[in-house]
Amino acid sequence: MSVFVLVPGAGGAAWYWHRVVSELRARGHEAVAVDLPGADESAGLPEYADAVAAVIGDRAGTVLVAQSMGGFTAPMVCARVPVGELVLVNAMVPLPGETPGQWWGNTGSEAARLAAAEAGGYGTAFDLDTYFLHDVPAEVAAAGADHQGPEADIAFGQPCAIEHWPDTPTRVLAATGDRFFPVDFQRRVARERLGIEAETVPGGHLAALSHPSRLVDRLLERVPRDR
Repeated sequence: MSVFVLVPGAGGAAWYWHRVVSELRARGHEAVAVDLPGADESAGLPEYADAVAAVIGDRAGTVLVAQSMGGFTAPMVCARVPVGELVLVNAMVPLPGETPGQWWGNTGSEAARLAAAEAGGYGTAFDLDTYFLHDVPAEVAAAGADHQGPEADIAFGQPCAIEHWPDTPTRVLAATGDRFFPVDFQRRVARERLGIEAETVPGGHLAALSHPSRLVDRLLERVPRDR
């Protein structure tokens, strides 16, 4: 049995991972999704890292999985507690000391989003249905309405408080249908910032909701059977 700790993106809702949690548990693994205080103007990246690190504790070999903005929290956690593997799923990949607010311009994410929209023939104006929910089953999207919450401004101005990328083995999973962080953009950022090649999974930005089984297949590919 392996232990998976799952970090959500902006808004901090652990619910985002519920289909992946169920799938991992059905395959005999332990899985915990962490709720983060995303709407709290007095809490930011340090508090997010505290919450995740508290769940991991001193359990060696934990697989830490981070979605979207969770990519800023995850390396801070790896610098503090033992993590066996870090998996970034459609995630922001920060430089040491970079803030989420700086990341957009530093990586060219908006230009990449617009170029992909024009090439793909969908709207360039951002809306949730086009960029987040386009491949999520309608009943799942409807259930998620009660779990949506804002991300307070505080975290966007706080640095990823690491001196260097942690030594934790790291993988990047990029969804082929992600319209928010297009797959070619994610590949470039992974090469430039981590020196690794992104692996692909099906689905859009919310692949854990649209293709949980296929995502879990990828998560388990490198997990030793005796871990």
